Amino acid sequence: MSALFRLTATETKLFFREPIVVFFALAFAPILLVVLGLIPAMREVSAELGGIRAINAYVPVVVAMGLALFALNGLALLFASYREKGVLRRMQTTPVKPIVMISAQIVMATILSVVMMLIMVAIGRFAYDVNLPKQLLAYLISYLLAALAMFAVGLLVASLAPSGKSASAIGTLVFFPLVFFAGLWVPRAAMNDVLRTISDLTPLGAAVQSLQDATAGTWPQLLHWAVLLGWTIVAGGLAARYFRWE
Repeated sequence: MSALFRLTATETKLFFREPIVVFFALAFAPILLVVLGLIPAMREVSAELGGIRAINAYVPVVVAMGLALFALNGLALLFASYREKGVLRRMQTTPVKPIVMISAQIVMATILSVVMMLIMVAIGRFAYDVNLPKQLLAYLISYLLAALAMFAVGLLVASLAPSGKSASAIGTLVFFPLVFFAGLWVPRAAMNDVLRTISDLTPLGAAVQSLQDATAGTWPQLLHWAVLLGWTIVAGGLAARYFRWE
């Protein structure tokens, strides 16, 4: 446990030495939320979205998008760059095991992303009068499950990519379909049955619906939590299986 704590602290320090990674992982999503909220149409009630303002529906979407950015354009790039620069090769000579290294990355990313999520919830509440989640416990559980699922996917990309550039390219290819099914361009409420079914089976689609349910005051469906757990187990297991020091 002490090794995990020390490695997590070290990884956090190294993370903040990469300003571009920090910007896209932590700052981009809150800035996007601010920009969306400044659009007058986003603050108007929409019948298509069930009689709520668009900004209310989009806060969970942007929160989920922030997780995807952290996982695919932050964590994956950083981890693959470690391998490319020989950092992982040097760590191979130490008693650190791959599972401890991966766990430290997930713990670091989870803590930082929770801070990012709280900032976005605060922006929505105090800047645009977005209601706080009525089922707070369900919201936190949904967010943590979504974070674990997306970070597992990000680490899988990092485990397979031979370099930082390839990790960035793969992460970008994965990012856009995921945020589409999360409802960034077409809200889930406006999707047809086929698109919504596919969305339910993606990590971000399941995450957004779970966060929206918790915000509205209902507990998320077990299907969506099961999808998030499934992505965590499968992607996390494959990331550990294909982990390479060099």
